[in-house]
Amino acid sequence: MKKNHGKNKKRQIDAVDCRMIRLLQKDGRISNTDIAKEIGISEATVRTRLNRLIKDEVIQIVAVSNPLKLGFKIVGHIRIYVDIKKMDAIIAQLKKLKPLWFIVQTTGGTGIDTEFVVKDLDELNRLIFDKINHIDGVQRTKTGMFLKYIKRQYDWGTALD
Repeated sequence: MKKNHGKNKKRQIDAVDCRMIRLLQKDGRISNTDIAKEIGISEATVRTRLNRLIKDEVIQIVAVSNPLKLGFKIVGHIRIYVDIKKMDAIIAQLKKLKPLWFIVQTTGGTGIDTEFVVKDLDELNRLIFDKINHIDGVQRTKTGMFLKYIKRQYDWGTALD
C-alpha cells in the first residue's frame, strides 16, 4: 500500500497569501510586480502563489459589475425549498442555469439560496416556472428582487487576519 505524503493535500494559506489577497481585494488589477514590491517577495513567488490560490478556488479574479447599470432590468434572489434527499441532483440542474450566478446550500429549512440576473420579467418567469420549478425535488420557491445596491464591498480580508 502506497503512503500519501501530502501530495494530494491542498496547502493552507499563510500570512503572505493573506497579504496578497488583501491587496487584490482592494485592487484586482494590481500587478504581480507591485504585489511583490509591497510584500517584499519575488514576482515569481507572487505568480506561483497566485496560480495556486486560483487553482485551489481560494480566490477568483474577475471584474465585479453592477448588472443594473449593464442593462439587466431584474436582479434578485430565489430561496428554493427542496426534498433534501434529492439535493445533489437539484444542485446539478441549477448549476446549468446561466441566470443563476450564485448558488449556496443553506441551513434553516430552505435548502438552497440563489441570486439571479435577468433581462426582463419574461425571462424571470421562464427561469422560475419553466426551469427551476420543473426540477424534480423542488418543492417551492420564494423570490425577492433587488431595488438598488446599497453596499457592495469585497475587501473583507481573510479570517486569519
